[in-house]
Amino acid sequence: MAAYALEFKKSFTLTAYGFSIQSKVQDRQAMHKEKAEFWDKLKTDGRFSKLKEAAKNDREWSVNEVYRGTAWNYFAVEAGRSVPDATRIIEFPESEYIVVAGSGDKETLFDELTYRAFGEVLAQVTDYAYVGGPNATYREDSGDGTFYGEFWVPVVKR
Repeated sequence: MAAYALEFKKSFTLTAYGFSIQSKVQDRQAMHKEKAEFWDKLKTDGRFSKLKEAAKNDREWSVNEVYRGTAWNYFAVEAGRSVPDATRIIEFPESEYIVVAGSGDKETLFDELTYRAFGEVLAQVTDYAYVGGPNATYREDSGDGTFYGEFWVPVVKR
């Protein structure tokens, strides 16, 4: 099983631009393509820069959530100021979180950590359960050409 930690996190808020996912969640390749196209559009149309300028720190977040019955993916930051045209302000609860950490390539780290968490860790953890709600992965530049990241998913004791 992939390594993980159980950590208590205080509530936090992310400001995000997002899109509704059209691919099936099980189709990893199609979802990766859909996310990459959306993120490229964010960089082209200036919204990526707008979020980065509002950020309190260098962490870049990818958030997955079912919102009003539809699966969504967001690019988000911990904003230090308002971003008026943001798609959503996403509230994360004070909770226990399963945290899966790793390092890797900037463009693939979000998906690698997410799939490791859902495909390996959560499938084998028996004393805690993910009951829905948003989950998130952040990445930070390690300064050596790689990125460090963590996947956070809120859980409750069974």
